[in-house]
Amino acid sequence: MASLAPPPHPRPSLISYPQIKKTSAIRATLALSNSVPGGTPLTWALKDKTNLPSDWRKSSLEGSDWENLESDLNHWTRSLRPVQWYPGHIAKSEKELKEQLKLMDVVIEVRDARIPLATSHPQMDSWLGSRKKILVLNREDMISTADRNAWATFFARQGIKVVFANGQLGMGTMRLGRLAKSLAATVNIKRRAKGLLPRPVRAGIVGYPNVGKSSLINRLLKRRMCPAAARPGVTRELKWVRFGKDLELLDSPGILPMRISDQAAAIKLAICDDIGERSYDVADVAGILVQMLTRLPEAGSESLRKRYRIDLDDQCGRVFIEKLALQLFNGDANQAAFRILNDFRKGRFGWLALERPPK
Repeated sequence: MASLAPPPHPRPSLISYPQIKKTSAIRATLALSNSVPGGTPLTWALKDKTNLPSDWRKSSLEGSDWENLESDLNHWTRSLRPVQWYPGHIAKSEKELKEQLKLMDVVIEVRDARIPLATSHPQMDSWLGSRKKILVLNREDMISTADRNAWATFFARQGIKVVFANGQLGMGTMRLGRLAKSLAATVNIKRRAKGLLPRPVRAGIVGYPNVGKSSLINRLLKRRMCPAAARPGVTRELKWVRFGKDLELLDSPGILPMRISDQAAAIKLAICDDIGERSYDVADVAGILVQMLTRLPEAGSESLRKRYRIDLDDQCGRVFIEKLALQLFNGDANQAAFRILNDFRKGRFGWLALERPPK
């Protein structure tokens, strides 16, 4: 599968630092692992690594088996501090949203194309009932064509109408508007039969924080009507906006479950910046991201070596972060972790999905 990574940029600051010896990095890990405020180190990374399956190293080098990767991800998260984020405005917004959903003709659920399952609210279908739904996989530019096709096939088999979109550039937004109107066309047919005047179609846009709901609306309207920013929790109130004469859109704050029981999914939310920063330890999350990258054939260990000029001898994410911290940030593991997460979010390792459809 070809990588869609942008051309590499020169990084003289990385080249100018001497290579850190493995023994020094491990000593630093032992010294610093307990110094990260509020964090729990990846304890298996050093002392429990002998308990990993015997084929772990082999599978990480030969390619990615998505089912095995999910199993390992669950294993990696067991010893970490649970990721939970439920700001006060979400509870209020959830209550208001449930009331507004009763008025909807069609609901547009927006998910992150990199993690469509992790950004699926477990109660959404029960809230919607029999209402017509359109699924939008936003940030389609951040995954490969093969990943896009795999998800399109998966949802088509379930009879779910999917629109792939890029809310930043406006790709897919016009198709989304046309599809919403067509699905709700029966509303005015029924109204005319009752002798009532036609009215605009009402479409609610729902989804997790920071998946791009407000950006999609702004692109549809071709003007900035809803606040949008590259961080979760910007939209805090429900807001109706009119799209032409035929469509009314409801922008809603990101809605999360009160408790996230699937911690593997929660880690993916953190990696993709779809959950508040205060909910997780950045070094733990970046360490898991490193281990995931080594398992994805589109990235692999080589993408990390090329970018940071650091060997990944032991396939351990936390050790890699400590090496990077010593090399670039005077031993600050948090800064090193932020660098890795931001590089992933900006596509510096290529545009990568962190999920594939289940079989």
